[in-house]
Amino acid sequence: MAVSQPKPLAGVAAVRRLARGCWSAFWDYETPKVVVVRNRRLGVLYRSVQLLILLYFVWYVFLVQKSYQDRETGPESSIISKVKGVTTSVYKVWDVEEYVKPPEGGSVFSIITRIETTPFQTLGTCPESIRVPSATCHSDDDCAAGELDMLGNGPRTGRCLPYYHGSARTCEVSGWCPVEDGASVSQFLGRMAPNFTILIKNSIHYPKFHFSKGNIASRKDDYLKHCTFDETSDLYCPIFKLGFIVEQAGENFSELAHKGGVIGVIINWDCDLDLPASECNPKYSFRRLDPKHVPASSGYNFRFAKYYQINGTTTRTLIKAYGIRIDIIVHGQAGRFSLIPTVINLATALTSIGVGSFLCDWILLTFMNKNKVYSHKKFDKVCTPRPPSSWPGTFALVLGQAPPPPSPAPWPCPLFVPSEQMDTLDQSAGQRVLASEPPQQNSMLPDPKGLAQL
Repeated sequence: MAVSQPKPLAGVAAVRRLARGCWSAFWDYETPKVVVVRNRRLGVLYRSVQLLILLYFVWYVFLVQKSYQDRETGPESSIISKVKGVTTSVYKVWDVEEYVKPPEGGSVFSIITRIETTPFQTLGTCPESIRVPSATCHSDDDCAAGELDMLGNGPRTGRCLPYYHGSARTCEVSGWCPVEDGASVSQFLGRMAPNFTILIKNSIHYPKFHFSKGNIASRKDDYLKHCTFDETSDLYCPIFKLGFIVEQAGENFSELAHKGGVIGVIINWDCDLDLPASECNPKYSFRRLDPKHVPASSGYNFRFAKYYQINGTTTRTLIKAYGIRIDIIVHGQAGRFSLIPTVINLATALTSIGVGSFLCDWILLTFMNKNKVYSHKKFDKVCTPRPPSSWPGTFALVLGQAPPPPSPAPWPCPLFVPSEQMDTLDQSAGQRVLASEPPQQNSMLPDPKGLAQL
């Protein structure tokens, strides 16, 4: 008696059927089928979406963004600056050599508007600044000898001394004495500073397009000696008054000169090289770069010293300078027509118009009253039966030693008849028709929903 084989589990069989179905569907080919639906509201939505997409690409992509051009950003740039002017303080006259730091004339420089000086500093011992943390003391025991505070002015000697003024006491240090806040004197240099003139020479180069240009007019007369910048009449006279720069940045000059700050001079070179070179012009803008509303990081100051000898003793004057720092920033981009980005963006535009079809198909197959009928008309599945073959015959066909068999005609796969149509057909008769009629009679199914008049 033959031993019966155990039946595979139902779950394993279902997994196998699913795997076979996925493998079979992987080799299916899909081709679009055109179904004309005469629905005014759906047609208005479809054309509106197409119009919006077309307007977006024509107006924004091609006209505003100029996506038909090949572009280069970040031009090669050189900057030379020069400041002129004289000002006075209570004690002396200040010229360019003293109030401009550094004097090289680069893209970043500072104009000193106020100073705090500590004169006649020499190497020795003196009380530490009261601003240094843990510098206050009551006795020598509070000051450890040799201790060095990185925020202080030198190593401690171990003594506790009275401060320069008041009743406070601080630890004694060895360094440049007296310390800064013990004997500093403030001087304001900003009275004439708004009239200082700043010449900014800027040249740019776009190597990709072999294009170069500068911001100074090509004139042989003494034009630069008599002009100042005006956006309308003197665009190519890059001589700016310091007061004009601060005003354009929206700042108060007196406050800025007292506390210091950073002003950015931005030069933008946006050039459409499809136009003449005369249409490529610099655009200037000004704004404050340091956060003035944050007390901990607003303002601008730095220190430097001047050294000299008095009776053979090295002496210096320490200067804490407040000023307006000018940062000249150059940026821009150039573009010229190129076939490659034009073709790419045209292809993108034509592809994006298909979004309207996708949206309307989704509405048609999801929210319309006759969505099942539309789905039945839109999707067909055609199966091509394969004649039985043997391995020798197939191998001979591959080698070209046998004539190819005649191609079979496409045969519709079994169709699913919607429930709306099943109500008008006799179920048993309908089953016999689907099983026996040839495929060309499938198009003669009754039309209870009136598809012919959509």
